[in-house]
Amino acid sequence: MSRRDCLLAALVASIWGFNFVVIDWGMGGPDGVAPLLFVAIRFAVVVFPAVLLVPRPALPWRTVAAIGVFMSMGQFGLLYLAMAAGMPPGIAALVLQAQVILTVALAALTLRERPRPLQLAGVLLGCAGLAVVALGRGGDVPLGALLVCLLAAFSWAIGNVLSRASGAAADSTRSGAGLSLTVWSATVVPIPLVLLALIVDGPAGVAHSVGAFGWEAGVSTLYTAGLASLVGYGVFNGLLARNPSASVVPWVLLAPVVAMCSAWLLLGDVPTAGEAAGGVVMVSGVLIAMRGAGRRLAPPLPTPPVLPAAVSVPTAAR
Repeated sequence: MSRRDCLLAALVASIWGFNFVVIDWGMGGPDGVAPLLFVAIRFAVVVFPAVLLVPRPALPWRTVAAIGVFMSMGQFGLLYLAMAAGMPPGIAALVLQAQVILTVALAALTLRERPRPLQLAGVLLGCAGLAVVALGRGGDVPLGALLVCLLAAFSWAIGNVLSRASGAAADSTRSGAGLSLTVWSATVVPIPLVLLALIVDGPAGVAHSVGAFGWEAGVSTLYTAGLASLVGYGVFNGLLARNPSASVVPWVLLAPVVAMCSAWLLLGDVPTAGEAAGGVVMVSGVLIAMRGAGRRLAPPLPTPPVLPAAVSVPTAAR
């Protein structure tokens, strides 16, 4: 990679890492915007007006919709719920990288892609790191929120496998193909999540959230939908088109580091020794699993605004 591309990769990873702090700030706590409604608004901004300008991807609609359900609605709906339940932004960014480990396992079970020895070692090390994070979490990290965040990573992993099986991953480096799938798959998100918000929070809760949607929530939405999703993905897709995936995707692991450091500096979320140690072990396992994938698998399609799916080449940014 050229120096310019390295700087761009670091910039995108930083944008995606800081995204977690922006999400937490935009929701505004218990009296702020309800998490499911916040996700619905975010993806409505991703879809419009881009859906009028970006051509539909050359995939069956059921495939596009299924990828959207898991990589967008499931992943981010559960992530926002976890953060609303007390998951700190930095730890959320770290735990979400479990999608790499889960994707390798799901691909082995559903696609019969036997993991290589190095991949298997990375998965086991990553699982050990997650266990250390869970055991060493501070009092500010409820176990329920941690489990919901893991479910978000699992939803992302399902989306990765669907993308791989559909052939979308192989086409992700074609100019505009990744952005097209990002935008069109997001069309399945807003309406179902608004309906879920009405069920979970009730009409009164949704009405309160609409009233609580202030300038902070607006800025957060513009950042997550515009900068992290559309701009971030566009730049990252360009990097994948110009460089080998194995050179680009490891930069994504800067995102949890940026998330934890920015949460520490801006929100006072200081990780415990157990969380920090478990994070180092887990990220090491992710790196080993990605290297073990070698060039055998095509990179799955990243779906911002968080980290691209750094697995089968490895990729949101995942």
